[in-house]
Amino acid sequence: MTDDMKTHDTRALEALLFVSDEPLTSSVIAQALDLDRQAVDRSCHRLASDLVLRNVAGGWRLFTHPETQASVERFILSSRQARLTKASLETLAIVAYKQPVTRHQVSSIRGVNSDGVLRALTDRGLIEEAGRDEGPGRPLLYGTTPQFLERLGLPSLAALPSLAPLLSGGAADLDDPADLAVRGQEVDDGQAGVERPAEPGDG
Repeated sequence: MTDDMKTHDTRALEALLFVSDEPLTSSVIAQALDLDRQAVDRSCHRLASDLVLRNVAGGWRLFTHPETQASVERFILSSRQARLTKASLETLAIVAYKQPVTRHQVSSIRGVNSDGVLRALTDRGLIEEAGRDEGPGRPLLYGTTPQFLERLGLPSLAALPSLAPLLSGGAADLDDPADLAVRGQEVDDGQAGVERPAEPGDG
């Protein structure tokens, strides 16, 4: 392959990643560019060393550089971005660590009715219905979505940090909503960069 062909493929790859509104798997990129998957993986890893390119939610996605975070956040927040409420963060953390989980289980852990918060998180695409429980009444189960992984910049749920270091005494008691919310707070504040293209606001 000539240098011109490599340059063309690299530019085409950058263009696909730039215009996509979701992470692109290597297979999708390979099909779009008529390349083999191994070549796509090599190209993506090379780009990742030059650009802020991350493997999140099972695919590749461009992010802004961490040094630009303050400027990008000011622009987005001033126009349309609404932050998640404390109740939303707390509920999202519970779902993330205990999924699949029923609405009743979430409400029991939080100590308050969580129906409205679960609906809001579903509308924002951060959680979704994940089947039905086998118990009485077969209540709906909830789990996180690929968009949740994107917001946290995680490749999979397995990459969620352990709760044990966050809990007093190191005991992993997942029924403490205050401790669960600590991890959920990172949905708003923990990500090093803002993804490109910007997502619609939370409001």
